Amino acid sequence: MIRDCVFCKIVQGQIPCDKVYEDDLVLAFLDIAPLTLGHTLIIPKEHHTSITTLPVACCARMMEVAPRLGSALMRATEAGGFNLLLANGTVAGQVVPHTHLHVVPRQVDDAVVMPTSHIAYPSSEVKLEILAKARARLQ
Repeated sequence: MIRDCVFCKIVQGQIPCDKVYEDDLVLAFLDIAPLTLGHTLIIPKEHHTSITTLPVACCARMMEVAPRLGSALMRATEAGGFNLLLANGTVAGQVVPHTHLHVVPRQVDDAVVMPTSHIAYPSSEVKLEILAKARARLQ
């Protein structure tokens, strides 16, 4: 646990939360600044700032809980679907430096706008270079 981490304080019970789910590895609670009604965060109880350092069992548990929680939130809010969002690093939009997965119930008219811009690879060579580098790092 990190002393000044708000999510660690929530896990330790130092800061109250609206708990939706809890087990030995993860805690899920309503977001205090929700994008939609029912917007919930799933966090590992152990402090990790990046999903890349999260133990596999904990990461797997977050993803195991997410669809069950999403389904429950859809029923609770009469939503038509939900988004799973995880920002890894400040450049990606991560505000709290403790890994967390957003489960956002969606309504047809909820006004949540997801990024819609697209880019093109400058060349097939650049695309192939990125592909080769990524594949090499996975071996």
